[in-house]
Amino acid sequence: MKPVRFDYAAAPDAATACSLLTQSVAAKPIAGGQSLGPMLNLRLVRPDALVDISRASDLRGVRDEGNAIVYGAAVTHAEIEDGAVPDATPGWLASVARRIAYRAVRNRGTIGGSLAHADPAADWVNVLTALDASVVLTRSLGTRTVALAEFFTGPFATVLAHDEIVTGVRVPKRGAAARWGYWKFCLKVGDFAKASAAVLIDPERGETRILLGAIEKPPILLSDASAILAGRMPLAAVVTDVAPHLSYDSHALHVAALRRAIALATASGEVAA
Repeated sequence: MKPVRFDYAAAPDAATACSLLTQSVAAKPIAGGQSLGPMLNLRLVRPDALVDISRASDLRGVRDEGNAIVYGAAVTHAEIEDGAVPDATPGWLASVARRIAYRAVRNRGTIGGSLAHADPAADWVNVLTALDASVVLTRSLGTRTVALAEFFTGPFATVLAHDEIVTGVRVPKRGAAARWGYWKFCLKVGDFAKASAAVLIDPERGETRILLGAIEKPPILLSDASAILAGRMPLAAVVTDVAPHLSYDSHALHVAALRRAIALATASGEVAA
């Protein structure tokens, strides 16, 4: 199947892109095209115009804000993997990027595009939410910053307006004392996760965050992270409480992902089920 006919324009910067998007409610921005391209071919989306932001100069840079790093939305997975841009963490982002799909996808796919697509199983959707990242959203009327925990409204759904684009991703810096665990289950290399979990323990910032992802809806930050880490809450009960819709097999995978992420973050080996 082929896409429907559409107009195409390459935007040199974010302001131009936003201006072009206001010209039609059916226009769509495109960066790497690794998610939108297949959807176009299957005619799951039928835009009358595509606005290419992959070469927008102000979406390709990286800015150090002291306590955080802001990545341009068009920075690719491969650039993060290769260390071509600074890592706000002790190497965690590069490690995650390295396991996203295949190198050909990572060469084109962008961090902002992944978040805007909002696939519940996507690595950046879950990892960056666990790291307390936020997105910078821009439209002709102005700019706003939204925490990722509030950005996703459902599977493949966000708070983005039709004439608004992700222009940056703000990731708080994590020091050497911070601990991290991320685990995902895939049927084979390159597949989206069937279950995932992430754990962040950052004593310098006084943060402990545990996230359950790939649950067919936006990732869930678990409310009593300290009790979970202390073993006072059975992991099977935790997963059932926040995701009662999961099948038996999916529930078991999520419990295992949570257990392994905790073990990685605490370096304590297996934890009780």
